[in-house]
Amino acid sequence: MQHLSLRGRAMRLATVVLCLLLGACGSLRYYAHVAHGQASLLMHRQPLAKVVRDPATDPALARRLRLAAQARQFASAALALPDNRSYTSYVDLHRRYVAWNVFATPPYSVEALPQCFPIAGCVAYRGYFEHARAQARAAQLEAQGDDVWIGPVPAYSTLGWFADPIVSSMLRWDDDQLAGTIFHELAHQQLYLKGDTAFNESFASFVEREGLREWRRARGLPPPDLRGQAMEQGFTTLVLDLRDRLKRLYAGSGDEVALAHAKQAQIEAFRRRYAQWRDAHWPGDHRYDAWVAAPINNARLLPFGLYDRWTGAFAVLFARAERQWGAFYAAVGALAEEPQNERTRQLERLAAGAGVAP
Repeated sequence: MQHLSLRGRAMRLATVVLCLLLGACGSLRYYAHVAHGQASLLMHRQPLAKVVRDPATDPALARRLRLAAQARQFASAALALPDNRSYTSYVDLHRRYVAWNVFATPPYSVEALPQCFPIAGCVAYRGYFEHARAQARAAQLEAQGDDVWIGPVPAYSTLGWFADPIVSSMLRWDDDQLAGTIFHELAHQQLYLKGDTAFNESFASFVEREGLREWRRARGLPPPDLRGQAMEQGFTTLVLDLRDRLKRLYAGSGDEVALAHAKQAQIEAFRRRYAQWRDAHWPGDHRYDAWVAAPINNARLLPFGLYDRWTGAFAVLFARAERQWGAFYAAVGALAEEPQNERTRQLERLAAGAGVAP
């Protein structure tokens, strides 16, 4: 392999990294697919400044990219996040999303069929740069009897292996979500713990939320509106409750016919609880109606709870670090060095101190 050209080396590295980050290296076809997808992103990057200066650039796009560049600078200067070339370039994808993740579970389990690899550990999905390939993989799993869900991916990180670009799918969000996503993805580059998705995503979500508060304050804007966050947390609690009910159901006895009927009964009961909760606490707000009305299975529940399970614990750590980012990252790094059982115990104690149920 020492005779590879520069582009060949980049392609080979892209193959390895994306195979690790997006899913298991299960086949040469998949191996080639992720290499091609990552190489395409690398080859189509354009510096933000160049795109903004181009007279042909739509003024609305130029404004969003200027804001993204400001958020990127703020991330390193004020939040002590990695100061590198990630999110300093732009790629127009000419598609709605950068990738699609395929989540799968057995039909009577809420545990993911994991995808494991040497560097990033095990995650609950396998990713594809092409929707058709994700659909084909989902069809294979469904044919085996598994529950499957395809989740679109507007943004992602290679954990610092490459200078990740801002992709056009990220610009579908509002300004706060765009800036927050940059903070979130850079947090993954700051610290990533192999095989512990809840730890990684909760850490990045805390950095995103706290970073966004500081970002708005620095720009003379009021704090973020907490209404949407509160509703999201309430909805997540409802979904996690459904998952717990299904877990208890599957742990009991019964044949598959009985389990199938009971599973659907639990899902229908969840829909009724959701409607009651919405009408009681958020009358007139129907932002989650479409999600609830769509088909629900075990796999569709997997992402819930991963992004905020330990955010309360990290908030306590941040307060103990006197809101100093460097000291906070050091404390999180020390926690990441603990064995998993001890780390979980410490996170539970911290979450309890924040008044959050783990």
